[in-house]
Amino acid sequence: MLVQMVHIDVKKGHVDEFIEAFRINYEGSRKEEGNLRFDVLRDPENPHKFTIYEVFRDEAALDVHRGTPHYKECVRLIDPIITGPRVKTFYNAEMADYL
Repeated sequence: MLVQMVHIDVKKGHVDEFIEAFRINYEGSRKEEGNLRFDVLRDPENPHKFTIYEVFRDEAALDVHRGTPHYKECVRLIDPIITGPRVKTFYNAEMADYL
């Protein structure tokens, strides 16, 4: 499994717009065969900071995700209303690697 965490800072005054735009990606991603989990987390101390926690079956599933219409539409809508680039962190989530 591959875990991707995406950190996003939203410009002030655009949080509601961000949530609506991200709903497109959320709903589409949860239907993807290779997507095992998709959570949108909001910082309780700063309502403009979000972390997207995604778990994919493998890197190929992530590649498929990046090519989907819902992902592309979400990126198109959120890019103008976020501050700076989306920061992505990846983790190998195979428990057998650690036991």
